[in-house]
Amino acid sequence: MAEAYIVATARTAGGRRGGRLSGWHPVDLAAQVIDALVARSGIDPAAVEDVILGCVSQVGEQATNVARNAVLASKLPESVPGTSVDRQCGSSQQALHFAAQAVMSGSMDAVIAAGVESMTRVPMFTPNALPAKAGLGTYMSPAMQRRYPGVEFSQFTGAEMIAKNYGLTKDMLDRYAFESHQRAIAATREQLFADEIVPVEVRLADGSASGEMHTVDEGIRFEATLEGIAGVKLIAEGGRCTAATASQICDGASGVLVVNERGLKALGVKPLARIHHMSVMGHDPVIMLEAPIPATARALAKAGMKIDDINLYEVNEAFAPVPLAWLQKLGADPARLNVNGGAIALGHPLGASGTKLMTTLVNALGQRGKRYGLQTMCEGGGMANVTIVERL
Repeated sequence: MAEAYIVATARTAGGRRGGRLSGWHPVDLAAQVIDALVARSGIDPAAVEDVILGCVSQVGEQATNVARNAVLASKLPESVPGTSVDRQCGSSQQALHFAAQAVMSGSMDAVIAAGVESMTRVPMFTPNALPAKAGLGTYMSPAMQRRYPGVEFSQFTGAEMIAKNYGLTKDMLDRYAFESHQRAIAATREQLFADEIVPVEVRLADGSASGEMHTVDEGIRFEATLEGIAGVKLIAEGGRCTAATASQICDGASGVLVVNERGLKALGVKPLARIHHMSVMGHDPVIMLEAPIPATARALAKAGMKIDDINLYEVNEAFAPVPLAWLQKLGADPARLNVNGGAIALGHPLGASGTKLMTTLVNALGQRGKRYGLQTMCEGGGMANVTIVERL
């Protein structure tokens, strides 16, 4: 079977809700990343055989196959198709898996895997809230309700369950959140994100454009202090998590270009990384966010590797208990985890986070001269994708 290689990566800098990217239609924002991948790789736009794009809230401006719409808003020709993926927070990581599988099978030679989410313009939970308001029902079917009687699936509840089950105190969560900001601050000041970020014009919610370019992740709190983080009120009375120890609502887009050997020859470029392993696993949907732990253990076993073989890890910071429990259970090295900060500081643009994390991981491996990187993230419904890449 052919190999799958990443030859270009790109992401926008994250935008806060109502912030510097709020004036962008998500379709146009995704198109900016698509165009950047084409420019950075030098590929003939017509040679792209598919665009697979992750998006969680596929309603309103992100409805009607947002992937195809992004193609039509980009510089790609109309001959390039597009399809949209929803595996909740792992949507664009799954898009990467589908793209890799396509080129490994030989049915395609060059595929863009990407993701987009405007959490300003299409707020979280909109796909559930609008039908419920219109009296059109809920995703919870009678059979699901019989299997999980009285259960209200909630990521917030899951985060608290993980913190309790793994003995993670509020102080531990606060300290982790502070460190996420410190790492993101250091990476920004050292220009470590410069090669991965696609500069886009600042467009505010009222449609105004200042002509200024957005190149720095807006969620980073450069003035953050541990005392300030510790002072944020709890999400639930008696709980341990706060808004400061959770991922930030974020607008953004990201993507990678994936090719096989034929694609490499056609492009005449050196690959950045090779897909070494990819898998996905379902787990308890009630605790929901714990899935990356067994998924990583299984992925390492299938790849014939140990956690110490992995040089860098990107574990999405949906809530601070998730990466901390992952570290604890797997005996992983904290110094290798989210080395440039994570979603607590940089934001979590839902469907775009998968290829966003991969973009950062591939670039960090290159900057540090390291070989293997592992990416995983918790996903709604109790799932987790795992991707292991080898830097080339």
